[in-house]
Amino acid sequence: MVVTCWVALRASLPILDGSVQGEGLSAKVTIDRDALGVPTISGSDRADLAYATGFLHAQDRFFQMDLLRRSAAGELAELFGPVALDLDRRQRLHQFRMRSLVVLAAASPDERRLIESYTRGVNDGLNALSARPFEYLLLRAAPVPWRPEDSVLVAYSMYFELQYDELESVLARAALRDHTPDDMFRFLLPDVSHWDAPLDQTTSPIVPMPGLPTAKPSWSLSLARSDPQPDENPVAGSNSWAVIGAHTRQRAAMLANDMHLGLRLPNIWYRLSLVYPDASGKMRRVTGASLPGTPAVIVGSNGRVAWGFTNSSGHYLDLISLDGNTVDGVRPREAGSSSETVARQIESIKVKGEAQVDLPIVVTRWGPVMAVGNKNYAIHWAAHDPNAINLHLLRMEDADNVTAAVKIGQTSGIPTQNLIVADLDGHIGWTLAGPLPKHPAPSDGLPVSEPDNHTWSEYLAPDEYPVRYDPSYGRLWTANSRQLSDKDQDKIGGRDADLGARASQIRDDLFMRDRFDENAFLAIQRDDRALWIDFWRRLLIDALDDAALDGHPQRAKLKQLVTEWNGRADPDAVGYSLVRSFYQSMYDAWFGGLDAELRQVHPRASYRVANRRAEAVMETLAERHAWIPSEISDWRAFLLNRVDLVITKTTRDGAQLQDARWGTTNTSRIAHPLVRSLPWLRTWLAVPPVGLPGDVNMPLVQAPEFGASERMVVAPGHEDTGIFHMPGGQSGHPLSPFFLAGHEAWVRGDPTPFLPGPTVHQMIMQP
Repeated sequence: MVVTCWVALRASLPILDGSVQGEGLSAKVTIDRDALGVPTISGSDRADLAYATGFLHAQDRFFQMDLLRRSAAGELAELFGPVALDLDRRQRLHQFRMRSLVVLAAASPDERRLIESYTRGVNDGLNALSARPFEYLLLRAAPVPWRPEDSVLVAYSMYFELQYDELESVLARAALRDHTPDDMFRFLLPDVSHWDAPLDQTTSPIVPMPGLPTAKPSWSLSLARSDPQPDENPVAGSNSWAVIGAHTRQRAAMLANDMHLGLRLPNIWYRLSLVYPDASGKMRRVTGASLPGTPAVIVGSNGRVAWGFTNSSGHYLDLISLDGNTVDGVRPREAGSSSETVARQIESIKVKGEAQVDLPIVVTRWGPVMAVGNKNYAIHWAAHDPNAINLHLLRMEDADNVTAAVKIGQTSGIPTQNLIVADLDGHIGWTLAGPLPKHPAPSDGLPVSEPDNHTWSEYLAPDEYPVRYDPSYGRLWTANSRQLSDKDQDKIGGRDADLGARASQIRDDLFMRDRFDENAFLAIQRDDRALWIDFWRRLLIDALDDAALDGHPQRAKLKQLVTEWNGRADPDAVGYSLVRSFYQSMYDAWFGGLDAELRQVHPRASYRVANRRAEAVMETLAERHAWIPSEISDWRAFLLNRVDLVITKTTRDGAQLQDARWGTTNTSRIAHPLVRSLPWLRTWLAVPPVGLPGDVNMPLVQAPEFGASERMVVAPGHEDTGIFHMPGGQSGHPLSPFFLAGHEAWVRGDPTPFLPGPTVHQMIMQP
């Protein structure tokens, strides 16, 4: 049995060398792989390259592609059984398979040709394997052939990845609103803070500190440590920046991009380089990261233009409060027009090993209905609209300058992103890529009760998008934070912006020097200085004065470790672990009771989910010596109580304070999805755990299962000196030499090449 499984496992490895027949190819295609398994695909027709891309994606990553399409469509239970039903119910509500057919029907003939060629490549690549991908052997299932609409579903899966958290934030804010009076609510959700780093200013704004509410919180200010929920401290990431050519040695502009997402095996991106003649007959080389399931290069460089993305944290989803206490009881509003109808539909979910499950869906003119407790909301989401998905991003491959690339971004159907572009002539630009709702008024981030006055019905035209070209200071940056300081920010909207500490640290790094090369940009990407926590470090050290240390050797040791700390969140940083624990203990005392109450309303609600900028509010409370729990006599006693809690927690079970290294807490857990249900596979399907540098609120955002899904540094036209990192490797197969090839360079931050290296394997595709 073991021998049979081993033979089947080896038989599912991809083809690396030789010649294969390609259905529908117009001419020969050459695929050269380097030592990391990164392919260079060369041909004379872009559709032929799409075929070859699909072939490679299927051979290396078909199971990943299958999960993406099934997740978006709500079809995972067909593969995994009842364990996936809850997720399928959530996803199926949006009926993305039906919507994908509409998107495909609206595609241009050229776009449709590329998708159909890619689809043939996927299915031929799957069928060319001597055995089905190993995951299906373990699951005792057969892979389902790829369909053109599945590529659209993969694009829809990124809407869940990048925008669906806005729904959870709205629900958390609604629960918070019900628990707090007006002045408390305003205090807890400030619009701006001193951490903000809008890209149209070279320094952070001077922001008046908000006034404290007239009354203390109604929830318990407790000294008992609450246990944080997994989603209680959401991690934000993704950075991108560029400098004009005057600040680089090549005189071309230079771009850095690191998109932060959940880390898993295989990695979400697949590296490749495409070589083909463009419409004018000139040879074009496009290099970067593709998304398995689609034929496009998502981020990269085409020799003239380089482009990268970060999530824009804007306003793309509203929850519309509805009449009716149950979903079945939802009805049109009395004052509504005849068009305000309610449709009732049934979606049937196939379940492996069991009878199918029927899911009743109620759809209003704003969107499908979701029940939360005893309330009903229609989900009005940009992802539901026809312009949410299109294939215009493919045109980025042929853009010759920043202006052209910006216009392509503004018409692209993708989850709306910050787009930063750099070109060979030294120019840089920023805009939003993806649909941008035309909001009638700024949002308060709460459910909408009067949708006709407070939600969008149309989208901004491309010439209405905010855009910035070649600022006088020669630099642009984005990091999921509040992007602008003027009225253009209202066009983006949103209440889920990052604290801004990461963006301001990147901005300051960019102004620390006047000339950059690729290694200088990589150093910023790897910047693990914990500037955001310096406030809490100083607060802790000041509290540990001579009187506090008298007779308390553990306090003295803690102060020594924190004082001697180098200020970085590196794996050996004991001081960072201790200060971060102190900061968390302050949060628990102030907001642990509130979080417990919010979770009674919605299980994933918390103050941090409602306000991604909670640190700024906490700083205000500390500066005012506010909200001292009733069992504590004064502010100093409160701080010392928190310090002693950190000591007790850290030295539990005989541990020593000096052993509290950050890498012990921040240890990687990067594994294949099957490891969750089949933990015995961890030896084969997981990366050996390692202590990671970095954390929230600094450029090097790294958590055990979250971090930079790629790191890219490139000056267009000078790709030979560019840098590219990726966690994991090209292949999703544990027996492949490319399963983890390149991963160690990602961990260490070694400057590995942007372009594929010398050919190690070659495959020829013949018509």
